[in-house]
Amino acid sequence: QVPLVESGGGLVQAGGSLKLACAETGGTLRMNDMAWFRQAPGKDQEFVSAIKWTGGTTYYADSVKGRFTISRDIAERMVYLQMTQLKPEDTAVYYCAARRERPYAGVEYSGGYDSWGQGTQVTVSS
Repeated sequence: QVPLVESGGGLVQAGGSLKLACAETGGTLRMNDMAWFRQAPGKDQEFVSAIKWTGGTTYYADSVKGRFTISRDIAERMVYLQMTQLKPEDTAVYYCAARRERPYAGVEYSGGYDSWGQGTQVTVSS
């Protein structure tokens, strides 16, 4: 497992932007696929975005495609989620997740990740 710490959440008006950050704060260095998930009150956790170690391929949920951008700084062991054109329905706790790289595996199944951050709250007001 890899210790992960998220930051960057907050309160923003609809149409605004936020940038979340996820830091690998320790553990054994390994090649990780990284992802963001979110969970709104009363709802199941859902996949938001992922970036694979191999090739840096990115993936997005349809609900955020075109508005969110995932990126990573491998040297700094950081992953970012730039969120723009935020909507009230984006309100949720956002979690960073990591798994040992799996070049040919899907990214949306949360059970495939073995490391999780504590979450950061994003609230979008209308």
